[in-house]
Amino acid sequence: MERAELVQELKTLRKGRGLAGRVEDRVGPLLRSACAVSEEDGLVAIRKKVSDRLTKWASDLPDDLRLAALAAFAISAEARQPLYQDRVRWAASRVDRDPRTVRRRVDEAIDLLAELASSTSSPPAVPGDRWHTLSLSVALVVDEPLVLEQRRIVADQDGVGSVDLAVSLPAGRADLSVTVLYGGTLVDRGMETSSRWGYGLELPRPLSRGEVWEWAVLFRPPSLRPYLVSVPRQRCDEFDLRVRFGGAPPAEIWVLEGAFQRDVSDPGYQGRPEQVDSSGEVHLRFRGLAPGLAYGARWTAGRPEPRT
Repeated sequence: MERAELVQELKTLRKGRGLAGRVEDRVGPLLRSACAVSEEDGLVAIRKKVSDRLTKWASDLPDDLRLAALAAFAISAEARQPLYQDRVRWAASRVDRDPRTVRRRVDEAIDLLAELASSTSSPPAVPGDRWHTLSLSVALVVDEPLVLEQRRIVADQDGVGSVDLAVSLPAGRADLSVTVLYGGTLVDRGMETSSRWGYGLELPRPLSRGEVWEWAVLFRPPSLRPYLVSVPRQRCDEFDLRVRFGGAPPAEIWVLEGAFQRDVSDPGYQGRPEQVDSSGEVHLRFRGLAPGLAYGARWTAGRPEPRT
């Protein structure tokens, strides 16, 4: 993706009412591609897709740049004034800076947003794929154990009425509790291997090409392995993982990014070290996941050694 051209598209989008106005003709081709906007999308769908993606990218920016960006594009509800300069003045009052400083910060934020979009854009879906994942969010509570999966997909062809997925389990299918919170009806596909259970979701209706769908599933496994990873079968644009360890943080934590599946459980493959925060949690973000490779976290049992 051409970063310089994307910067220009973003600067065009911030003009006038920003995303609060009519955006059909002001969202350029590169931004449409980065935000999975299809030719069939109308005004509401385009606004939501672009707003969601810009908000997601802005979450990686420093606080002052994030505020400037969300105001510039009129994504912040408090900053939906009809003119760009009015939104700049609003942001300036929030950060106690003059409007000229805020305009520079908007430009800096746009450069970084374009860089994030360029570096995380995934290749087009492989011919034959029926759908791919726009965003996958997983929250794991280790000492429950409990896993919440929320997924947002887009159909790559007309007539997508079901999706096939799988979960690896330490002891097979027995005693696994699965609840669909919203978005479809659970279908048990049975054990695909001795440790992988296949399942699917029947959607309430078939999706059209380019249509976005969301669902959430709650898993209560009887036990856990000391890792949680996603190994996408299809293209996956974003994976957000939160792991809460509770009262006893592990001795060591490693981030696995683009690892071979055989390396996930290999003690000799450690990945990048990570530490829990003051709440006993780890929050990881991955973008542009390659199908067939593993992304997530692995940890060891026991308490960390005291620092000297």
